[in-house]
Amino acid sequence: QRILRLAEMCRRLETEEEKVLPFYPSSLAEWEQQDVRRILAASPNEPLARAVQDYVGLERFWQRFNKAKLEEKALERARAALANRNRHLRELLQQYLAGAALSQKVPRDPPPL
Repeated sequence: QRILRLAEMCRRLETEEEKVLPFYPSSLAEWEQQDVRRILAASPNEPLARAVQDYVGLERFWQRFNKAKLEEKALERARAALANRNRHLRELLQQYLAGAALSQKVPRDPPPL
């Protein structure tokens, strides 16, 4: 109940894109989706299936949670790639500065004989 209440509170903070677009478009064919709807509409006979139906309301929560985790992992990878690129650019800059300092030490005109 607490999670559902928090989800309702967070709904107000969602962006328009999150409110309008579904999180996961279905990859099922139309006839498969109809079968799923028919099966979900029937009342379950097994105790485990009845217990799972109590948590159907959490499905959106888990979709959002998983989406947030995927975005977090993508951002971690992007950050690692940027850190790698930054390290490479720093190395190039150090090489350039070392070359510039070395060229300042070398006299430009040859000494007279």
